[in-house]
Amino acid sequence: MIDLRLLREDPDRVRASQRARGEDVALVDALLSADERRRSSGVRFDELRSEQKSIGKLISKASGDEKAELLKKTGQLAADVKAADAEQHEADEETKRLALQLGNLVHPDVPVGGEEDFVVLETHGTIRDFAAEGFEPKDHLELGEALGAIDVERGAKVSGSRFYYLTGVGALLELALVNAAIAQATEAGFIPMLTPALVRPRAMEGTGFLGQAAENVYHLEKDDFYLVGTSEVPLAAYHMDEILDADKLPLRYAGFSPCFRREAGTYGKDTRGIFRVHQFDKVEMFSYVLPEDAENEHQRLLDWEKQWLTALELPFQVIDVASGDLGSSASRKFDCEAWIPTQGKYRELTSASNCDSFQARRLSVRLRDGKKVQPLATLNGTLCAVPRTIVAILENHQLPDGSVRVPEVLRPYLGGREFLTPVAK
Repeated sequence: MIDLRLLREDPDRVRASQRARGEDVALVDALLSADERRRSSGVRFDELRSEQKSIGKLISKASGDEKAELLKKTGQLAADVKAADAEQHEADEETKRLALQLGNLVHPDVPVGGEEDFVVLETHGTIRDFAAEGFEPKDHLELGEALGAIDVERGAKVSGSRFYYLTGVGALLELALVNAAIAQATEAGFIPMLTPALVRPRAMEGTGFLGQAAENVYHLEKDDFYLVGTSEVPLAAYHMDEILDADKLPLRYAGFSPCFRREAGTYGKDTRGIFRVHQFDKVEMFSYVLPEDAENEHQRLLDWEKQWLTALELPFQVIDVASGDLGSSASRKFDCEAWIPTQGKYRELTSASNCDSFQARRLSVRLRDGKKVQPLATLNGTLCAVPRTIVAILENHQLPDGSVRVPEVLRPYLGGREFLTPVAK
């Protein structure tokens, strides 16, 4: 939720942000109108209540016809106050409803456009030339099945398409990734967290996942719970309705959780293997910071992601995500995309988003600096989305015989294994 004062003072900036997102600009004027009605109805209610109190004091001193006239006026005022209160409540609810539909203000440096209009900021690592090495790379599913690591057939049998089992070294590889990621995050000062996978509507709405992203959210209607698509949701709501002392910031958490996504609108995309699935595990970084520190924290989150992917010895690029692909909460987002050899392109592995005070306002997370209380800023960054990271590791570190070299950072968590080798059929 944006600051309504900023909306009133600079509506053109908000209109420009909506336009950059490819969203409804008319929403800005509707919100301005509702906010004006909310404020004027509030003034009207206060005036009537003040008049009502003043007459109440006069009645105690009046008598005869004067008192009768005052009592009559009091009856009319009571009706007027009730009507003004109802109008104020209605206008307040309409303002909140419209404000929740408005995306965060897009950072001025964000490239304008859709999914394909990102800007490449950096490229890291060297893409392997498999032809020069004398063999054709296998895709992650062929490798994973030969290693006894991935079973999508039984996943589909039990749960349907886009589900899978990680078996044997596949399961061990996930645990190694999670432990190594948590170790890096802990060393960087993050507090490790195991978070709920089911949240109430306010937590999901407060983080911005019930707007344009709602189609990808699983909802348990009977109990009115939502399955989270990222631990960003419970981590953002962790301090909901709290006031944090400024000198305790930044607060940094590294959450591990299962994640669930319907993947609506992706029919026919990434149907093979485990790159795009309905359920996966993820390590997510989350920061609460002073508003003036948000941009620097955003860069720090990106640096930790780059450190992680470099440790996994993966070639990757960093992109500045375009305005139409930000999601409602982020003012700016950087993605790290790893090279996937059999696809011949970079694909998203991690993402770091600056949400400024957008989520904090919706969740009522504030900071106290002396006598001043104000919303703080929140940021999030994926450190390890497990299935996609496994895809990248298997394909980039494969050898001609179908075995896979284990990056050194993971070896201590895999019993010292240097290679994953195919299992006997």
